[in-house]
Amino acid sequence: MKNKLYIIALSSLLLGATSCNDYLDINESPDRISVNDLTPNFVFPGAVTNSYYVQARRLNLFAGLMMNSVAGNSYSYGTPFVDEYSPNITSAFYADVWDQLFRNVANFQFVLDYSDPTGEYTQYKAMSKIMKAYYVQTLTDLWGDMPYSEAFKRELNLTPKYDKGEDIYKASIADIESAIQMIDSNKGANPGSSDVVFKGSMSSWKAFANTLKLRYLIRMSNVTGDLATYRDQKLATLQGATFNTADVTVNPGYSQSSDAQQNPWMNYYVYTSAGAQPQNWTLVVPSEHIAIALNGNAVHREGQATVPDTRSVYQKFNGIVDGRRGRIFTLVSTKDNNNVTTANVEGVRQGATPGQPGAPSLRTVSRTGDGLIVGSQTIGATDAAGRKAELIQKGSSKAGVLMTKAETEFLLAEAALRYPAQFSAAQAHFESGITASYAYLGASGATTYIASVNAVPKLGWTGTDTNKLEAIMTQKWIALTGINPEQSYFDYTRTSYPETPLPTISLKAVKPNRLLYPNSEYQSNANNVPSMAADDVFAKNKFTPFWARN
Repeated sequence: MKNKLYIIALSSLLLGATSCNDYLDINESPDRISVNDLTPNFVFPGAVTNSYYVQARRLNLFAGLMMNSVAGNSYSYGTPFVDEYSPNITSAFYADVWDQLFRNVANFQFVLDYSDPTGEYTQYKAMSKIMKAYYVQTLTDLWGDMPYSEAFKRELNLTPKYDKGEDIYKASIADIESAIQMIDSNKGANPGSSDVVFKGSMSSWKAFANTLKLRYLIRMSNVTGDLATYRDQKLATLQGATFNTADVTVNPGYSQSSDAQQNPWMNYYVYTSAGAQPQNWTLVVPSEHIAIALNGNAVHREGQATVPDTRSVYQKFNGIVDGRRGRIFTLVSTKDNNNVTTANVEGVRQGATPGQPGAPSLRTVSRTGDGLIVGSQTIGATDAAGRKAELIQKGSSKAGVLMTKAETEFLLAEAALRYPAQFSAAQAHFESGITASYAYLGASGATTYIASVNAVPKLGWTGTDTNKLEAIMTQKWIALTGINPEQSYFDYTRTSYPETPLPTISLKAVKPNRLLYPNSEYQSNANNVPSMAADDVFAKNKFTPFWARN
């Protein structure tokens, strides 16, 4: 198993004087410094920063493609993302997400195992329990059963046994509860600036822990029997709890000084520190699916009449133009058959090549919008050079997002819808989720948009409880696009909402419920890794994450 850890401390100074990668660098030469010479105040910030690096780049791309939020630009790259569209899921498919997250979670475990007889690092241990639970959930939700109780021990155990997903969930929830108790104890030093998430605000950590616990329990909404009893008991403990009131972000001092110091999402998708645009700027564009949804189911083609798409999945969007669309993606001008020019999101149907339906010839497609790049900040420059410089400066230094306020509100809305005895104000939380999304992206018109969607079942707060659940998942999908799309992927696996078309070249009738174990496990932990076939990831069976089997 790839969980051997080498850490190097590059500077003893915290941010303000140093860059984000000055905290820690992982997998460097073990001759540089011994792991045993490091303390939690060094290890924790690097563990968070390096974990987010994986989340912001490869995991973000994978989930965006699975949720048909983004597509490959076939106008520039022929037939991109064939493996994702087919999908051709092998042991190499996004294996780097497993390998890197496992190594990084071992950093949190290092903090937990650190000998601390005086309790000086109690709050660091509390934060590490929460962050370990945060990333372990991603791992087990993507791969099901996995090493846990014997894992993250570096060279002390390179062949850990596999634990059941439900046991991992219970252990992680116990860690979250233990972390809250540690926070409440007020023992140890406040982490201050070594805390790259909340800057030492332990009340914010407690709210985040409660929200993460809620996310775990809502993921278990379909379980039955003893697991359902366990879930309900744990939900009851959240009555009266505090939850996130703002976006949960990580920022160890991101800046445009170098590629290593930039927010890692920025130089993966938009600009490097030197001003070069990475391949993904041209390759990763909005899908036709999300473009139709954001444009109010109005298909715009140069010189042609504007018409709606007749497929059933798009009817709930009819006539409701989303005010966030120009902040999520750039808008492209088209002139219709009446010489009326409008600006809209233009996307590509997943799997289509130029000239095929969903990819008309001679067409410009949208790119990543300012709201995803700089959040609610505005770009004041109007000239091209000034605008580019401002985008690089603001996008590079922007905090990375671990959990949006919008996601918190949608979790609370679903909790109140499903469990009204424990939670309340479902509609208010639903509407607050939309409002928070608009605010994060710097978009205007949330009140008008909410009034419009609330007259439409499956898109707003009206109709049956099933309609409202679909509305939550649809709005959450839009709100998390480009930010934390993996959460929508897990929601889709759990609820089948929102309805998401398959790529035109898909060889399967359904999306995968999970991924195959990576090559690294079959090579170094062969006696423990379960043997499964590629088709198992598409079936509901013993390999499916336990919360998605029903």
